[in-house]
Amino acid sequence: MSLDTAPSTLPVFVLLNDIIFPGSQVTISVPRSYAPFLSRIVKHEEMQPPVVAAVPVLNPSPNLLLQDAKLCEWGCAARITRFVRPTPLSPNVCIVTLAGVTRIRLEVPHPPSSKLHSLPPHPVHYHAIPSNKLITDPAAEAFRSAAVRLVDHLDAETRGKRGKAGGTSVEWKRLKTIIEEAEPDRTPWIADILMAVLTVIPWQDRIQILSTSAPPARLQLATSLLSKQASIAEVSQKINSAVDETLTKQQKEYYLRQQLQAIQRELAELNRVGKGSPKPSGVPGKQKPDGGEADVGSNEFDEDGDEADYLAEIKSKIEIMMPGSEERKTGVKEYKRLKRIPAGSMENGVIRTYLDWLTSLPWPSVENTQEDQSLEILKDSTFLTRAREQLDSDHFGLDNIKRRLIEHLAVIRLKALRQAEADELTAKEASRKAGASSPLQNVREDPRPLKGELSNVSQRQSTSELSPQHPKKGVRVKGPILLLVGPPGCGKTSIASSLAKALGRPFHRISLGGVRDEAEIRGHRRTYVASGPGAIITAMAKVQRPDPVLLLDEIDKVGHASYQGDPASALLEVLDPEQNISFKDHYMNIPFDLGQVIFIATANSLDTISEPLLDRCEIIRLSGYTYDEKIHIARKFLLPKQLDANGLTSDRLTITDDAYLHIASYYTREAGVRSLERAIGSLARWKAVEWSTSSDENVSTEKTKAKDSVEVYNPVVDVDDLEAILGVPKWDPEEKEREEKKGLVYGLVVSGHGEGGVLPVESVMTNGSGKLQLTGSLGDVIRESGEIALSWVKAHAYMLGITTSLAQDPLKEPHPIDIHLHLPSGAVKKDGPSAGVAYVCAFVSLLTGLTVPKYVAMTGETTLRGRVTAVGGIKEKVLGAHREGIRKVILPRSNKRDVEHDIPAEVMAKMEFVYVSRVEEALEAAFGPGVFHPGQKSIHMESRL
Repeated sequence: MSLDTAPSTLPVFVLLNDIIFPGSQVTISVPRSYAPFLSRIVKHEEMQPPVVAAVPVLNPSPNLLLQDAKLCEWGCAARITRFVRPTPLSPNVCIVTLAGVTRIRLEVPHPPSSKLHSLPPHPVHYHAIPSNKLITDPAAEAFRSAAVRLVDHLDAETRGKRGKAGGTSVEWKRLKTIIEEAEPDRTPWIADILMAVLTVIPWQDRIQILSTSAPPARLQLATSLLSKQASIAEVSQKINSAVDETLTKQQKEYYLRQQLQAIQRELAELNRVGKGSPKPSGVPGKQKPDGGEADVGSNEFDEDGDEADYLAEIKSKIEIMMPGSEERKTGVKEYKRLKRIPAGSMENGVIRTYLDWLTSLPWPSVENTQEDQSLEILKDSTFLTRAREQLDSDHFGLDNIKRRLIEHLAVIRLKALRQAEADELTAKEASRKAGASSPLQNVREDPRPLKGELSNVSQRQSTSELSPQHPKKGVRVKGPILLLVGPPGCGKTSIASSLAKALGRPFHRISLGGVRDEAEIRGHRRTYVASGPGAIITAMAKVQRPDPVLLLDEIDKVGHASYQGDPASALLEVLDPEQNISFKDHYMNIPFDLGQVIFIATANSLDTISEPLLDRCEIIRLSGYTYDEKIHIARKFLLPKQLDANGLTSDRLTITDDAYLHIASYYTREAGVRSLERAIGSLARWKAVEWSTSSDENVSTEKTKAKDSVEVYNPVVDVDDLEAILGVPKWDPEEKEREEKKGLVYGLVVSGHGEGGVLPVESVMTNGSGKLQLTGSLGDVIRESGEIALSWVKAHAYMLGITTSLAQDPLKEPHPIDIHLHLPSGAVKKDGPSAGVAYVCAFVSLLTGLTVPKYVAMTGETTLRGRVTAVGGIKEKVLGAHREGIRKVILPRSNKRDVEHDIPAEVMAKMEFVYVSRVEEALEAAFGPGVFHPGQKSIHMESRL
């Protein structure tokens, strides 16, 4: 509340047994007679909390009546923050909560006692708030000393009462921390708060503090009152301790047990020293010089641990941070706070957790061994060759993706070499200037620690301030973020792992699927209970390197904006090379450099990824594997993996290439190889049972000498064995599911996971009124494609031989009919501009009676003029058609380059591709050449009914 806008007349609210100070808050109960007047005040001030003049009395008493009250000249302007009217449970009182704002002085004469119950308005004077800069440091220190002294005695007294009766107390330790950390200009405010909290101070003394408006005088008065009360508390404590000097049996037992544990720890430490393997500071379970372990059990599972060792470990980790850095300043500040706060307080645990996270992160330090190791790998002339070998050994095929990754690694290597040369030149120039100005050997080292910092741990650190040393900068990866998009099981995650192996860097996977809270990316603020850093900072603490390879898996499944924030927007800073060099986690609240991290993201679809996030990524599509690639992958990778997982050797299971092809064709039609791996695992388990049974029978027959009845174990799995092991094929080898029928054609689609396939387009005609009905969970775009296709067929019905004249409507003459077009799998939503050609062929087949061969599939969008336009997902669609056994594919002519660039040669050799630019060309490709001619009327036509 501003004094310039505050009203000069306020309702007088008399406090009979309470005093409110500026900055404090009090909740009191008043008689029911106050309710109408309080309601009037609250209703009058609708836009902001109403303000009253809270005035204490000079003669407090538990049974004091309002008409006998003597008002104090000074009071406090207070806001009414809560007002509870009388309820059936408490019909005679109402509850009021007041929050003090500033001191006021009532104008003389005071309002009459008979009207005090109605909260009468009365003129008041606001005392101008003088500057607190007049408070001197000695006065503030004397106040803090007196206040801490009194709080310590009250804390001890409260803890003694709590131990006997289980009573509660004010948070004295927190109050003590506030007092100790208060600046001199804040001490008058602290004095007001103490007078409001410490009810042990006599009433008249508190009235005197309220009546003293000048901050220096008020601070001096508060210091004397607190010192007097502290002396009284000391005398009371001595009397109480003299009365109760004996300890109970339980207290003695607890004290002796604590001493016993301390003695056992000291004996264990002496034993370790005697064996020649002292425990390093803060590192339990280290190895002895002779290779054995150094008494792990007595350190790692120690209940209490050594507080000195913990503090020494934290201190050593802070000391190796770069001098002057923000993380070091924060670490020193929190370390000093930790030493001041008692071990049993809640704040102690919060600071410990923060320091643990702070010291576990890979900050720039005076020791750059990890960065030097990474640079040595990049300097190797065979780096790119070994990287290609690593990618080829881990993956088969995916040539385009491998080429792009090699380009990425080449750029990283060139940047590292150029930066190493620049750092070397800078170091030489700095050493030359330092040698010319003041030789290092003539400089006397100062063993004293720097003011405001921790002491240096080595001579190297002390000399680093004499010579202009600069931290080595890691390799900045300012290129685009690689986003691998493809169906499940295509090797997106393993590609990122192979890249990390080639670079010699740690690899960490962050799963973003189902992340709905922004704090899971950027962390919770320290004000929350059980807060912690986000996924990015947690990953950096685990890898312990500033330059790992982080995989952001399933980035397309991140939640969108909600009341919990927008995780996708939080990723924008992480993936932007211009911003992530100073990424600030909410928990750490210190900028962290992510510029050396290589981020690789994966997704199954781009539909749910926001445009700003896509703009920061380079999209690399993985469309799936061909049958030949799947056979190679199964033979080279999947089979050895399953043999090892099921305890078999290579001579106990052999799968033929025909069996691999049969599994991929009729058991696991998919873009990836996960289902194929599961099928191979089923074969391995089947053979494991056979081998175990055969081995047991051989052992038993050796004892009975009846070898003729033993079946010989056969490790080979052929096509004929698959049905007995894997069951009936999910897809019929005879392909009876596809048939040639009027009104039925096959289109090419791409599923939501990026996997291509073949989808039948079914149509029938019934008696009706010339309407078109579309079903199958279709979106607006694909519905419009159906209407466009039907309009084109109607316009060219005479040319197609459907009608005998140009004026006839094929849906109304010779009698009206309706057409129902359906796309199966109604539970799956379908949309997109790529079904126009299939719709036209379905309508023409239905109205003419001609059929499209079952080995023909098509895709492409049409216009009302009959043009066939380009569509997307050609590679996925063609590979899906190849898996389904399609031999002829009709594609838009504009997509011819996509086929030549993306489709493998072995697939192109097994399929026929027909490229069309007009609908007429598509009809000839689907129904055969010469079937339709302009103006043809004698074409054979089936009856509609």
